[in-house]
Amino acid sequence: MKKLIGLLLVCMCFASNVMARDLRFVQVTDVKYVPSKENQALKTMVKDINKLKKVDFVIFTGDNLQRANADDLRSFLSQAKRLHKPFYLAIGDKDVNKHRDLSKKQYAKIAKKNIGITKDGNINYVFEKDGVVFLVVDGAKDVVPMSNGYYKDNTVDWVESQLETYKNKNVVILQHFPIVPPEDRENYITFKPERYLEVIHNHKNVKAVVTGHFGVNKEENYDGVIHITTAPAPNYRIIDIIDATSVNPTIWAEVREAE
Repeated sequence: MKKLIGLLLVCMCFASNVMARDLRFVQVTDVKYVPSKENQALKTMVKDINKLKKVDFVIFTGDNLQRANADDLRSFLSQAKRLHKPFYLAIGDKDVNKHRDLSKKQYAKIAKKNIGITKDGNINYVFEKDGVVFLVVDGAKDVVPMSNGYYKDNTVDWVESQLETYKNKNVVILQHFPIVPPEDRENYITFKPERYLEVIHNHKNVKAVVTGHFGVNKEENYDGVIHITTAPAPNYRIIDIIDATSVNPTIWAEVREAE
């Protein structure tokens, strides 16, 4: 039987006064995919998610691979393309490694070629669904990969510029590494998140930050923004944004375990 965990989250922030609608997306995180007959977790989740109704898109929030390998990435994408809805990728600490011939630039090129997202050499990107803007943000290192996240100054600058560009729209940030840690685990925390949090604080259009990495299901309202952390596959999370473009959208976050 599927395990269901539901939490009603209300985010009180300023947004554009546009006719509202409901929006639903699915988050999958920490798949740690290995292409083998024994590894059925991704196939199982794809089948499970395809049974859901009214899903606008799916986001894989990093550690999509067990090892940074170009062939493994292509195999992962071939399986993920069986989803009936569009899907997007964020990267985690296991996904990129220059020493294994899968740098961020190479990862972005493969993703662009196979599913048409990202720009060559830049794994940060934006997409919009029904008036809500989603920022996919990179906090990984590919020269010396490590389990601690690190959002570089130029990445935070990019986030700030996007929040200013879309200041009249609701924004949801999608990334692997939390900036509000769900647990006190020193080897998993993000280095120096203060400036990133300050940028979000100064732009009241951010409604939620959706992450993985810590291996737990946790939700926290921090400074008026919902920070959602999700446990690894075969768990996945259904996130509903009710009245998505309204002044006070409601976020419903539900965790399921694929059968």
